[in-house]
Amino acid sequence: MTFEDDALYRDITGIAQDSPAWVQHTAEVGTEAGLLVFGALFVVAWWRSRRGDARAFAIAALAPVATAVAYLCSELLKSVVREERPCRAVVGAVSSLAPCPPSGDWSFPSNHATIAGGAAVALVLIRRAAVRLTVPLALLMAFSRVFVGVHHPHDVVAGLLLGAVVAAAAVRLGIRPATRVAEAMRDSSAPAVRWLTGPGRAVPSGTGAPSHRRR
Repeated sequence: MTFEDDALYRDITGIAQDSPAWVQHTAEVGTEAGLLVFGALFVVAWWRSRRGDARAFAIAALAPVATAVAYLCSELLKSVVREERPCRAVVGAVSSLAPCPPSGDWSFPSNHATIAGGAAVALVLIRRAAVRLTVPLALLMAFSRVFVGVHHPHDVVAGLLLGAVVAAAAVRLGIRPATRVAEAMRDSSAPAVRWLTGPGRAVPSGTGAPSHRRR
């Protein structure tokens, strides 16, 4: 499979090489730190969803799972396409800022971009307002993979789209069974299970209904 974006790759990595040292260092660190940020956002989403209804909790629980499914799809696609990394394949390109992955660690699509796209969409499904944070973060994380020289531009575009589509589909397909599981867990007699799923949405006093049963 051939894509015609080598010139764009050379332009971006050329700018990267000419950028200040602190920009280069930030890009190198940020390309991995983005994963940690998304992980932290998943934890925050889970914690907040403990006070929501069973469906809200189910979506928050499915979000990291859906992102993991997207990652596995990207790994499968890598093994089929088997595209060489641009830091070895692009003629006339400057040295990459990040170490070039070993041969056999294929380039298309970008795993980081796939995770970023999947996590961004999954978090938006939990809370729509998250789009203002997750989408810019995903785009920046994907761009950084080209900036440090380890991916072609088309690798990260494909990764973002793959992650977004697979994560959204996984959440949609899993929402009903996950909601039933969440309801059952909130009915559990085990304190640890009830703590994990949370008490659900509070019910005004005098209704006599358990908080997690409110719809």
